Amino acid sequence: MPPSNQTRVLLLNAMEKREKTLFRLEQGFELQFRLGPTLQGKHVTVYTNYPASGELFNRRKFRALSWHNPTGREDDSDKYCKLDLHISGSYQYYFNHENERSGGGYIVVDPILRVGVDNHVLHLDCVTLQTFLAKCLGPFEEWEDRLKVAKESGYNMIHFTPLQKLGLSRSCYSLADQLEVNPDFSSPNKKCTWSSIGNLVEKMKNEWNMLCITDVVYNHTAANSEWIRVHPECGYNLVNSPHLKPAWILDRALWHLSCSVAEGKYRDEGLPPSIENDHHLNCIRKIIWKDIYPKIKLWEFFQVDVNKAVQQFKTLLTKGNRKTKSDPNQHLQIIQDPEYKRLGCTVDMNIALATFIPHSNGPAAIEECCNWFQKKIEELNAEQFRQTNYHQEQAVTCLLETVVYERLADQGPKQGPVSRKYPLVTRYFTYPFKEMTLEEEESLMHQPDKACHFLAHNGWVMGDDPLRNFAEPGSNVYLRRELICWGDSAKLRYGNKPEDCPYLWAHMKKYTEITAKYFHGVRLDNCHSTPLHVAEYMLDTARKLRADLYVVAELFTGSEELDNIFVTRLGLSSLIREAMSAYNSHEEGRLVYRFGGEPVGSFVQPRLRPLMPAIAHALFMDVTHDNECPIQHRSEYDTLPSSTIVSMACCATGSTKGYDELVPHQISVVSEERFYAKWNPAATPSTPGEVNFQTGIIAGRLAMNRLHQELGAKGFIQVYVDQVDEDIVAVTRHCPNTHQSVVAVSRTAFRDPKTSSYSKEVPQMCIPGKIEEVVLEARTIEREVTPYKKDEHFINGLPNYTVEIREHIQIRESKIIKQAGTAIKGPNEFVQEIEFENLTPGSVIIFRVSLDPKAQEAVGVLRNHLIQFSPHFKSGSLPDDCSAPILKNLFSSIASKLTLADLNQILYRCDAEEQEDGGGCYNIPNWSPLKYAGLQGLMSVMADIRPKNDLGHPFCGNLRSGDWMIDYVSDRLISRAGACAEVGKWLKAMFVYLKQIPRYLIPCYFDAILVGAYTTLLDLAWSQMSSFVQNGSTFVKHLSLGSVQMCGIGKYPSLPNLSPALHDVPYRMNEITKEKEQCCVSLAAGLPHFSSGIFRCWGRDTFIALRGLMLITGRYLEARNIILAFASTLRHGLIPNLLGQGTHARFNCRDAVWWWLQCIQDYCKIVPNGTDVLKCPVSRMYPKDDSRAQPAGTLDQPLYEVIQEAMQQHMQGIEFQERNAGPQLDQNMRDEGFNVTAGVDHETGFVFGGNRFNCGTWMDKMGESDRARNKGIPATPRDGSAVEIVGLCKSTIRWLLELSKKKVFPYQGVTIKRHGKKETITYDEWNRRIQGHFEKLFFVSENPADPNEEHPNLVHKRGIYKDSYGASSPWCDYQLRPNFTIAMVVAPEIFSPERAWKALEIVEEKLLGPLGMKTLDPDDMVYCGVYDNALDNDNYNVAKGFNYHQGPEWLWPIGYFLRAKLYFSKLIGPEMYAKTVVLIKNVLSHHYVHLERSSWKGLPELTNENGQYCPFSCESQAWSIAVILEVLYDL
Repeated sequence: MPPSNQTRVLLLNAMEKREKTLFRLEQGFELQFRLGPTLQGKHVTVYTNYPASGELFNRRKFRALSWHNPTGREDDSDKYCKLDLHISGSYQYYFNHENERSGGGYIVVDPILRVGVDNHVLHLDCVTLQTFLAKCLGPFEEWEDRLKVAKESGYNMIHFTPLQKLGLSRSCYSLADQLEVNPDFSSPNKKCTWSSIGNLVEKMKNEWNMLCITDVVYNHTAANSEWIRVHPECGYNLVNSPHLKPAWILDRALWHLSCSVAEGKYRDEGLPPSIENDHHLNCIRKIIWKDIYPKIKLWEFFQVDVNKAVQQFKTLLTKGNRKTKSDPNQHLQIIQDPEYKRLGCTVDMNIALATFIPHSNGPAAIEECCNWFQKKIEELNAEQFRQTNYHQEQAVTCLLETVVYERLADQGPKQGPVSRKYPLVTRYFTYPFKEMTLEEEESLMHQPDKACHFLAHNGWVMGDDPLRNFAEPGSNVYLRRELICWGDSAKLRYGNKPEDCPYLWAHMKKYTEITAKYFHGVRLDNCHSTPLHVAEYMLDTARKLRADLYVVAELFTGSEELDNIFVTRLGLSSLIREAMSAYNSHEEGRLVYRFGGEPVGSFVQPRLRPLMPAIAHALFMDVTHDNECPIQHRSEYDTLPSSTIVSMACCATGSTKGYDELVPHQISVVSEERFYAKWNPAATPSTPGEVNFQTGIIAGRLAMNRLHQELGAKGFIQVYVDQVDEDIVAVTRHCPNTHQSVVAVSRTAFRDPKTSSYSKEVPQMCIPGKIEEVVLEARTIEREVTPYKKDEHFINGLPNYTVEIREHIQIRESKIIKQAGTAIKGPNEFVQEIEFENLTPGSVIIFRVSLDPKAQEAVGVLRNHLIQFSPHFKSGSLPDDCSAPILKNLFSSIASKLTLADLNQILYRCDAEEQEDGGGCYNIPNWSPLKYAGLQGLMSVMADIRPKNDLGHPFCGNLRSGDWMIDYVSDRLISRAGACAEVGKWLKAMFVYLKQIPRYLIPCYFDAILVGAYTTLLDLAWSQMSSFVQNGSTFVKHLSLGSVQMCGIGKYPSLPNLSPALHDVPYRMNEITKEKEQCCVSLAAGLPHFSSGIFRCWGRDTFIALRGLMLITGRYLEARNIILAFASTLRHGLIPNLLGQGTHARFNCRDAVWWWLQCIQDYCKIVPNGTDVLKCPVSRMYPKDDSRAQPAGTLDQPLYEVIQEAMQQHMQGIEFQERNAGPQLDQNMRDEGFNVTAGVDHETGFVFGGNRFNCGTWMDKMGESDRARNKGIPATPRDGSAVEIVGLCKSTIRWLLELSKKKVFPYQGVTIKRHGKKETITYDEWNRRIQGHFEKLFFVSENPADPNEEHPNLVHKRGIYKDSYGASSPWCDYQLRPNFTIAMVVAPEIFSPERAWKALEIVEEKLLGPLGMKTLDPDDMVYCGVYDNALDNDNYNVAKGFNYHQGPEWLWPIGYFLRAKLYFSKLIGPEMYAKTVVLIKNVLSHHYVHLERSSWKGLPELTNENGQYCPFSCESQAWSIAVILEVLYDL
């Protein structure tokens, strides 16, 4: 049994029909169904007919699977339902969404085959099968001696053609009785029964370790089967299939013609019985068109009797029947007579009466009308005549093609003169009565008791759709003579279900039960023409009796997709593939590569991984029993090398009895009556009827079969095919655990070496590693014996050829190799150079190769150290006695000392961050640099390469070419000192062994080392985060890594120093000054553009992202430090936009301070004892607005005082010009833009500020284009009261009010000077003012006459909230943007739920994109959804990216939109809440997919319209990741 811990995941997506996709699984696997992005959040039910534990399989019985949600949370993105697979067969699944079927497919579970008394497993890839024609085995008591040849040749499976009683033709596949053993097997003194055959099969399994399979033939029965005479309804006859009558008439006419030709009656017309040339063919064509077609008038079967129809029409008209057309598109058409009588077709008289209407009731008018009707009928009949003519043309063409093949073609049977035994063409129907004239025979057609015995023969149709039954109505195959007919077999007619033909289904069910009872498997004969529902039913019957039934078939659909329909519906274990289809050795090698195995050096795949579409498992035959003999097609010398190439395939392999004995002709399934030879070790080459190891290639076959079974059993699953030259193919099978290889070099002989020239120069070969032995070398040689003569009684082969074989020898003893030198191809890479001298056409040599001993040891030690990550590496591992001391510890214990800030160094850091430290990301030549210098940079690339085993990728090429990347990974960390350096040292110690193995294995082991380390480090990261993350879904965990990605410590501190009085501040030693310095984590705004230097930290970005990335993930201390660091820079009552370490700060935004205050509120609420932060000391960098920057500790204040100052300053009013104003500070800004104002409207309580030349909110694009004349003009000034700032302010006031009531905050309000007097405004009063005015002034009423509306003429969307109030350009207030959703989340109390809900619905309809929110209503005249910062043109609205916030879809607002929906849906009611949860999960599924696929492992800053990629966006943005985490936290 395979290990039970293998899990495959099948993602379900809406409307995904996977019926033509093959999913193969092994018993013992777990299959998980998970929801793909299109179904996330939706109510989906998965159904399957895989039986529940303890139940029997019933194809029509489906059961719903139950969902498991590992986190138990509302975020169920990890939920799955599963099947534990323990029964082989084909199983269907489908899934419903909203009670409608939404998709489905099939899974195929492989059988487990067992042999021997101990029932040991025979893996499918170990199968070596040989086909026997059962009738050539002779009497049953002689079978054992004949079958022993297969046993001695090393086969472990025998395929018998049907063992049933044969029909008159003696074809192996034309069975007279499906239930009776062929009486030929019985002898006078011993009757052969099914149980005697069963006993032999059982003996072969237990004593010979051989399994037996046999054919099942469901499509036809012998035309002389007794049972079909009694039950003619089981075939296609003229009673149940009257549509075949015209074809039957034609068939009889052609039979009569054939008899006449045989009797020489057409000699005078140039057609003798012996057809020998094109002239004779032309005569046949002429005779058919002149004598046959006019006589049988086939067109009449499809035509209307004109006189009868006109008379009927006239009668109806005369009686005054008039009709009007109900449907103007209804036209008069011929209705086919279901009985197919001549001129029996009709037309719809109602349509006729409605079409031909007389202008009066007079006889002349009626007569005229009848004439028109008659003309129409004649037209319709003429069309039928043309159609029949078209069929007749095709019939003549097909008939002549058959004659050419059967009588003239070189590769055909050359049947000789036309006779009754070999008629001109095979008959298409049975005719069990005495012959009469054609006219008399036609009368039988209308007598049901006779017509039921005219049965259609079976056959096959070139290029036909295999899913269509060519004998059913609608097909003209029999009429057009397109059937390549088997004249000995009647096609069986099952109908759609057992009730349609009870006898046939019951008879075939019994047949199937006999077969399944006695045999281990079946070959479905003529599978592509067997109706699928019939084969399904019969195989279900068989599997009830034998669960692990081995089912094989050969398909001729010509399409892998069509093949898959048969494989998946029927659960085929193996598809027969044939090496004879290869036209040269190159193609033969390609087939080996195609049909099994993975590339040498493939990556180790995780035990839990996606279920990938597969190709059908192959049973790769050197030749099948119904195909031409390879000796005739190629040469006797090719038998050995081609069978060696086939044997090296990583799949099941097989051959046909006679191939190994070099039988020089095809052993015909129809005409061969001689017996196979028996096994006799003492026989001589010319002894008739006996064979042994001297015969043909049997000795070579034994060695190859043994080797094939060994390679399959010992896990040599990797394959490499090398086309050495046009005739030489080298196939390598490699074991990924022991790294042993077997290399088979075969020199094929597709051309006969006696008559074709082959090059004397054989190329040298380089075999990597150390050749342990020559497993075998063999050559086809000629010997002096009596030449071949076809024996009368026994099937015999060419006696004058045999195989010279030597096994298990050392290279120096080889007769094929001239010399073998050893070269060193770089350090630790040994290559043996082989020079051949006797590799003649028809020879093979097979080497067993292992790694060089030093490399072998290094791999063993590596595998030993990798066991800590996966038990997979146990096999092939070696104990490590002298490894570096650091490797004595588990990696997890070395990693346990790392902090999350250390993990930022080890896992992430983009190029700009690394360059600050003097490094950079690794650049792969001819490809691109990695996204990160840390392990994630490598893992992102390997995650793409690993599942596809893309070993040709430049990444793998770089690893094979040298140690640069390997050294980069370890040395980069060692240079960092501390815990990071320890990880680097561990990696370096592992890499010592990695460098000692052959280069082709380095990608695979480099990957294994890094995967082990990486997964350990991720687990460590999560273990240091909050319980929300630790117990969260995979989505939550992967998002939380954004916190590690964005939060780090650079070489130079990004944050201003905190107060020396503050506890728990991290310090480090400065490498240059050798002094202690603070090293707090800072939060990058986005990668790669905002990750380093002064552009790393931004007030607004930091505090929009802080709750999601730091508070929700449990990084409380680091969050505190960031809050206090920014607090220290407060100036003019504002927090800086660009931090610039505080000393280069820009105080040019109005919203950062409110986001900072919101974060302090969130900190107090989320962190245990969070309000303690209010008392923490803040070292003021700018004690007064005009102070120079002061060192930390100069003036400390508690945080609550700094908060109060911010509130006080706003109420007092803020007005200043930025320091250092001018082009040196901002080259695009106009002078007025440097004037910063902010304040509070005393009546409404709304915070306001800004002017039309600056942009103080997050929508901060400043025009840069001289050409478009937008330079110095903000695209979105949003001056006045921006809606989200009003919301944030309200949230802060409400919170401060609560704190002051609890005496946690010592101020009840703010005191300001106004008109020379002090005035106090309490927080309660301020709170009430905003509450009282917000809805009134911000809501755009649906009532056009609303008195609160100052500018009714500017309204173009009603039922929304304004983006701002009091803007200098009033129309900007009315633009629909996503900003009011932010206010809804932080201050929901200022919105009325019904209005809020309506506004959110408009936002959803107009602004919601796949990943982000449109920043402007698409109906707005300046909307443009594509951001191009490089474009400079005359267009004012877009030049130099002026439309940054005028349409492109930003991600972070989507978090607030979804959180607002969630909050208000709860207030609306449970039904709306449930719908909202579905919406949220569905929207977030896009983010999940993006996160998984992104090589940055992040979410972008923005996208262009409809989620299109924007090249100017940051690839990973802190606030984008943070808000999605917040949504999941709220959920």
